[in-house]
Amino acid sequence: MKKLFIFLLVLTGFSVARAQTAAHFGKEINDKKAIQASALPAKMGNQEEMATKVTGTVESVCQVKGCWMKVKMDNGETMRVMFKDYAFFVPKDIAGKTVVFEGEAQMKTVPVEHLQHYAKDAGKSNEEIAKITEPKKELTFIADGVLVK
Repeated sequence: MKKLFIFLLVLTGFSVARAQTAAHFGKEINDKKAIQASALPAKMGNQEEMATKVTGTVESVCQVKGCWMKVKMDNGETMRVMFKDYAFFVPKDIAGKTVVFEGEAQMKTVPVEHLQHYAKDAGKSNEEIAKITEPKKELTFIADGVLVK
């Protein structure tokens, strides 16, 4: 009986440890040498593109199929993270979780059509979508891999 109790205790411990592991999407990456999302604009300086690894908190995820996520920045803005070659997606329920992603940061002007498409994916109303009439220069990220902690 004592051996059975110890076996069940060990089995439960392994189950709990396994439940706390991180999930990988796309290329398998780790969190070593990742910079904070809030530090990325300063690190990029005047560069239009930069290969890097970033960590941050997910603000929202595409609710259609997890094809993009927004990560919080310090200034109240968010950075859209998309996935290289549309090759993988992330779970739609990871808002509030910490993620690490590796790939290329890009400063670019996003066309109105794309901004409206993103708003539709995010579940915005037709009225909110119609208010998007100007392109927006923003920091975006094309990730090769994502680690959800």
